[in-house]
Amino acid sequence: MNSEFAHLTFKKTDTSVINKAKQNWDSIAKPLGSLGRLEELVIQLAGVFGDENVRIDKRCALIACADNGVVAEGVTQSDSAVTASVAREIAAGKSNINIMGAAVNVDVYAVDVGMLHDVECEGIIERKIARGTGNIAKGPAMSKEQALQAVQTGISLVGEMKDKGYQLVVTGEMGIGNTTTSSALAAVLLDKDAAEVTGRGAGLTTEGFGKKIETVRKAIKVNHAAAQDDPLLLLSKLGGFDIAAMTGMFLGGAVYGLPVLIDGIISSVAALLAYRLVPACRDFMIATHITEEPAGMAILNMLGLQPVIHAGMYLGEGTGAVCMLPLLDIALNEYRYAHRFAETDIAQYEDLR
Repeated sequence: MNSEFAHLTFKKTDTSVINKAKQNWDSIAKPLGSLGRLEELVIQLAGVFGDENVRIDKRCALIACADNGVVAEGVTQSDSAVTASVAREIAAGKSNINIMGAAVNVDVYAVDVGMLHDVECEGIIERKIARGTGNIAKGPAMSKEQALQAVQTGISLVGEMKDKGYQLVVTGEMGIGNTTTSSALAAVLLDKDAAEVTGRGAGLTTEGFGKKIETVRKAIKVNHAAAQDDPLLLLSKLGGFDIAAMTGMFLGGAVYGLPVLIDGIISSVAALLAYRLVPACRDFMIATHITEEPAGMAILNMLGLQPVIHAGMYLGEGTGAVCMLPLLDIALNEYRYAHRFAETDIAQYEDLR
């Protein structure tokens, strides 16, 4: 654990409750383990809450909004003004995450952790660290102190959501240029060349895609970012305030005892950074879907987590993660209300493996 977080108490999942939840599944009149990952996730949630009577009725999405100086390198199809525009739409309840989240009872919060422009909107949670990051192709994104501040912001946001009664947090982001910063981080964390981990993001020409790959390579070289010993320093060199805040959200899950859902590539990179900082926080993460971005599966493999949804999604904003919630709701309905072997004349299955 990094010394910066030594003052925090990180919870552990409850093994005895995990065993009780498994026994509950095994008592249901069906083949053992036949709902696969859905059973495993309910068992995980029971361990997170320390209660086999799992409830995730009140859930929220925290969308970290920030701008990235690397946009100046021409690695995106749109400019930084779009970040503020979409953040405003999220705060007003009109963006993609709001529409999808409303279908599954998710309250959505837009958080300004580092946008270039202020958004005059009542719905924005103001936590701005700075007006965007530096250009990682020319130097570090931020100072290590700013990275720590952003991570601490993410941790505290989860605490605020816990105080509001939320039982589950979806992570999401909005920030033009953040597939470039996440690709740079992924290249170092996975020890791979930029071409292996960089995707087209929101859509680039072949020429633009080549420029993006070279920009990632340049950023790693300029920032002497090959070493992985200090995840917080690496984050400060190549990351963004959105990634840093989500890193804090994953740590916050273990501090406050809430499950935190991983979304796409940017969220996955943040999850891996959180794991490198405090390995115990992984037990509070849920991998939801596999992104189309090339580094996505490799990162989840490194975390030892398995996604459930394979739908070719790469929208961001937490939209892939909220698609997991109906599946969890269905699994919990089965877990709570399905008939038991003891209530039928069906002989209970045995594990013969």
